[in-house]
Amino acid sequence: MRIMKILVATEKPFAAAAVEGIRKEVEAAGNELVLLEKYTEKAQLLDAVKDADALIIRSDKVDAEVLDAAKQLKIVVRAGAGYDNIDLAAATAHNVVAENTPGQNANAVAELVFGLLVMAVRGFYNGKSGSELLGKKLGILAFGNVGRNVARIAKGFGMEVYAYDAYCPAVVIEKEGVKAVESQDALFEQCDVVSLHIPATAETKQSINYALVGKLKKGGIIVNTARKEVINELELIKLMQEREDLKFVTDIMPDADADFKQFEGRYFSTPKKMGAQTAEANINAGIAAARQINAFFKDGDTKFQVNK
Repeated sequence: MRIMKILVATEKPFAAAAVEGIRKEVEAAGNELVLLEKYTEKAQLLDAVKDADALIIRSDKVDAEVLDAAKQLKIVVRAGAGYDNIDLAAATAHNVVAENTPGQNANAVAELVFGLLVMAVRGFYNGKSGSELLGKKLGILAFGNVGRNVARIAKGFGMEVYAYDAYCPAVVIEKEGVKAVESQDALFEQCDVVSLHIPATAETKQSINYALVGKLKKGGIIVNTARKEVINELELIKLMQEREDLKFVTDIMPDADADFKQFEGRYFSTPKKMGAQTAEANINAGIAAARQINAFFKDGDTKFQVNK
């Protein structure tokens, strides 16, 4: 069997321990690992993929141009849950399997939710009296890997946990000790806090809007560690101007960050997306990507395929 060339292409590199783990997995399977780290131009990526059989990326973009250049490419794995940086239609057209590594970053993102949330309820540590999470109602919008970890942590805080997921049966949610609600609207109406974990799709983009967020109880908080595109920023700004009780915290800086900053003490964004930025998540996702590629070449395993 021919030795397969696995390229790790990362503008923002994996941690050294993650690269070491990826190398061990790849070489144990008898394949070759090639690194393209901290590249500064797309041309460098286009050159590197020319003879690659597999590609591991983080937030790097794999579009039709990259796929055109990658004549031997059979699989690309995004080390992480989100995969909107891969052109899925183009991957399918090029007969390239596209995968993600769901669950590997889930705990890291879930812990950040509560880092943001505690800061919000304590008035962003302004020295004044804040409030507690105990007994508050937390709504989780989308009950995937991250949502389930958020639920687990929320129970430790003594919160009442609710969830809505259009694609997850209520019985599955209830088995986790979480109250399933019948709609997105009901989630916002019943909860003090809503944590967003929906992907950016045609149906979810701009869906967190004036009407929906306006259903939150007085003192409501929106936490977004999902995708920037799901927020209708102009409508949320309008609502927050009208309702001085609402707070919005996120690890994805909005396009209208400068406008949101008018809400001092009610808005916070990290400078860069950092939900999955822990050493543990970095290592877990990278090694999972390598294992999935090995399984693909060995057995044709496409369990985590996200394109068809």
